Amino acid sequence: MFHHLSLGVRNLARAGCFYDAALGALGYRRVFDGDESIGYGLVDEQDLLLLNLTDDAALPRDGFHIAFVATSPEAVDAFHRDGVSAGGRDNGTPGPRPDYGPHYYAAFLIDPDGHHVEAVINAHSIG
Repeated sequence: MFHHLSLGVRNLARAGCFYDAALGALGYRRVFDGDESIGYGLVDEQDLLLLNLTDDAALPRDGFHIAFVATSPEAVDAFHRDGVSAGGRDNGTPGPRPDYGPHYYAAFLIDPDGHHVEAVINAHSIG
């Protein structure tokens, strides 16, 4: 459905450090690197998430977050660990989320700009 999603950030270097770590744990990487933008994805020049430098980055309203696909519970764990180490804040430690389904395993972070992000594996939808 989506081609890409863009987030405004106040400090591109700080945001890049966080997303390099958190998304790197999930197998994503920088696919675009510019003076005012950084793109993440799997294929060069085909960003799925774009960070845009702006002085007045505004956060979306309550209830908005981005959930990234993980391939294993260990990748979810690494997303959380590496994201916290790179300046993110814990917003839900890695673990099963039975309220979301019997196979839902996720972790939640708040990035350095206040965006809410999640890594999730829903084993039922993979197999």
